[in-house]
Amino acid sequence: MAKATTISLAKFTASVQAAVKSAVAKHPKFKMEAPNSISVSYLIRGIAAPESVVANATVAEVQKFADELASNLAQEHPQLLTSSGAAVRGAVISVGGHLILGIPPVTEVFDLEQ
Repeated sequence: MAKATTISLAKFTASVQAAVKSAVAKHPKFKMEAPNSISVSYLIRGIAAPESVVANATVAEVQKFADELASNLAQEHPQLLTSSGAAVRGAVISVGGHLILGIPPVTEVFDLEQ
């Protein structure tokens, strides 16, 4: 069995907040506050995009924003996102009227700790 990678939940949350701020700066159509929580209940790990932000965005724009988030997170946490050597892409899923932007599930086991 592969050894689990440990990552600080506080550090990961701070990285997500920084990634959102950076992505918003590069994609002005996506004006949103940095999130205070991370969704882990779907097929991706991400943030819920406010309806007011995505109501006028195309699928391509939403994907570019998610790619920007993933790229920023990969720089901060390469052990979670770049171990396969493949290019980092963001993930987008719409469930129950919520649009979640983030990263695809990781294939390795890891623990989040406070």
